[in-house]
Amino acid sequence: MSAVNDTKFNSAIFLLTGIPGQEEVHFWISIPFCLMYVISIVGNAVILFIIKTDSKLHDPMYIFLSMLAITDLGISISTMPTIMGIYLFNSREISFEACFAQLFFIHSLQLIESSMLLLMAFDRFVAICNPLRYSSILTLPKIANMGLVFVLRSLAVIFPLPFLLKRFQFCRANVLSHSYCLHQEVMKMACSDITVNSIYGLFITLLTVGLDSLFIFLSYVMILKTALSIASNAECLRALNTCVSHLCAVLLFYSAEISLARRDVNFVPITPGLSLSRLWLNIQGP
Repeated sequence: MSAVNDTKFNSAIFLLTGIPGQEEVHFWISIPFCLMYVISIVGNAVILFIIKTDSKLHDPMYIFLSMLAITDLGISISTMPTIMGIYLFNSREISFEACFAQLFFIHSLQLIESSMLLLMAFDRFVAICNPLRYSSILTLPKIANMGLVFVLRSLAVIFPLPFLLKRFQFCRANVLSHSYCLHQEVMKMACSDITVNSIYGLFITLLTVGLDSLFIFLSYVMILKTALSIASNAECLRALNTCVSHLCAVLLFYSAEISLARRDVNFVPITPGLSLSRLWLNIQGP
């Protein structure tokens, strides 16, 4: 057998990682993780139930909030099995197919979450900068179409990732540094040229999260300009107060993005299990 073949990683599994050096207390570590996931799932489910049953909440802002809640639920469900498997049962193995499927859902949902934050920024922009046309601009059909477009965009740009990874032969260490699969980690284990994957990962980041954050920033520039032009200070503060909860959610989401992006610019970052919609509802209040 040749030396090249000896280096090929033929086992069809990856090994996930919990907290290194803390394996003996993984069970106790699982308790706060379980609590966090239960709160996230129950909290988002309650949001959806309240919005569905209360006709007063069938406004664009709360419809976008329900979209974000569904996305948060998807992220929690996508990451929970492998994280809980490690901490509760010390089950670290994940097959190639399961790993590729997980990273597809994680990255897709992360991009959808970024898009929902952009739609919420657009909602605040219309409400403050063009309030008289708010009802005519943000109709239910238009909201549904915008949501569908952003969901399809996210799925379309992430869809090639599993196939780009599947063409590789893996010859490096098969141990991932997270408790779930991410594109940037899996591609680095390939013994082939990963230039295409790196460029495509950067392209996805700029096309989706990059553009979303730019448009959110521009929306708030226009919102701030409009609010400051209001003669009454009380009305100005009231208008800006409607944006506080969304700004908190945006800052929380993108601060996590930036902190992860420092590790590697050639990937689509993710913050699994973070319930931004529940946080937003708590801040927003009645």
